Amino acid sequence: MPLDYVSNLIDQVPENLDFNLGYEPTKVADKKYVINTDTGEYLGVVGNDFNTETHTKFFNKVQDTMLEKLSPYEVEGATVNWKSAKNNAWALMDITLPNVTTKITTDRHETTVAQRIISLRAVDGSCSNQVFFGAIDFFCTNGMIRGEHDKVRRKNTSGFSVERFASQLRKSNEDFQMQTRRLQEWANRSLATVDVRAFLEKLMGSERAADKMFILYNQEVSTRGRNVFALYSAFTNYATYADERNGFTMRNTGHDTAAVTMFNRENKVGQWIDSSHFQKLVAA
Repeated sequence: MPLDYVSNLIDQVPENLDFNLGYEPTKVADKKYVINTDTGEYLGVVGNDFNTETHTKFFNKVQDTMLEKLSPYEVEGATVNWKSAKNNAWALMDITLPNVTTKITTDRHETTVAQRIISLRAVDGSCSNQVFFGAIDFFCTNGMIRGEHDKVRRKNTSGFSVERFASQLRKSNEDFQMQTRRLQEWANRSLATVDVRAFLEKLMGSERAADKMFILYNQEVSTRGRNVFALYSAFTNYATYADERNGFTMRNTGHDTAAVTMFNRENKVGQWIDSSHFQKLVAA
């Protein structure tokens, strides 16, 4: 099964993620194995108190809540990008709502961004059940996660908070419009007099990384103009690709963690955006 699997059916969980779970004791008194009982694969070692539902039950719960709380128009045409890692123990469902959109306009370019709902979890205890909200830039298909405050998180052992997720969904359109207004403000904010290379080194803490990001920024400038939105688009490029297209090639560790690494990049971009350095830049 490939790392990414795209479906236009909001209720379809890929076959590689649709498996039953079992447990088996280890030789350590307070630990047990998590097992894919369909294949017999050992997926991880967890504490004896650890219990979690299958990927299928969890993601169906998220989808059912979406279908209940969002309008038929909002979910019409929704596409799902599934990602998996760690022998399918880690799974992510990235839903794009193509009818919930707005346009971001610079002095050179106009692009459409659509709302995203990203849900991830792991059955091996490596991460909790989580849902994030964000956007996708249709021009470059780069993803954007809004921030630490825009997530619903719950440990596997305590169950997913459907009530909190439903509450977030009820105001998700309003939050999306707020996010895109901020993106438009960034599109209007010129960086013509800013030493962006120096800013990047301070933000990223690495000359080499700053050099590569500055190249990406200038590529975005050629399309979007010299503004904060172009800089942010360079950040989201880094979070979306990991090859010769942007210079931030992913090191192959051989441990089936590529999808986890890319999601962590999106989180890293969120941290940059929330940093005092970036906030000073957009407020200047």
